[in-house]
Amino acid sequence: MRSTFFYNGGFSYRGSFVVLNINYMFTIQQIKAAHAKVKSGADFPQYVKEIKDLGLTRYEFILSDGRTIYFGADGYSVEAPPIFPEQVINPSSSISALQHTIKIHQQGQTDFLTFCRMAAEAGVHHWEVNTGTMLCTYFNCDKQPMVAEPIPDAGY
Repeated sequence: MRSTFFYNGGFSYRGSFVVLNINYMFTIQQIKAAHAKVKSGADFPQYVKEIKDLGLTRYEFILSDGRTIYFGADGYSVEAPPIFPEQVINPSSSISALQHTIKIHQQGQTDFLTFCRMAAEAGVHHWEVNTGTMLCTYFNCDKQPMVAEPIPDAGY
């Protein structure tokens, strides 16, 4: 969130004004509130728009335990705790299995936890959502990209 304030230093009305841009950093609570609105993959573009509006530049979701690390400007980051027990990631990645998993999730056929389990079975170690490039990139256990999906326009 960005707000613009005008300040004249308190001297006189004829003095020059300085424009101050102040970035308010996001919190885990704000992100959780936005994520609570997501019921399926079909809701994902609106979620990304909302967190981008909060000032989030990217996040990484780690599939082994469901931890998420959120990044903002100037090195700002916050980490959310794991959301499920540790799970095994298939060391043999399958791009075709991942593409199928993404497709059915985007159609609203799976909930988030099912999507996470299926992605782990396809060999996804983590994914990164980048709000600058509007891409969601899935990485295998060797941290090599498997699939990069453009995030559909939700009015961003």
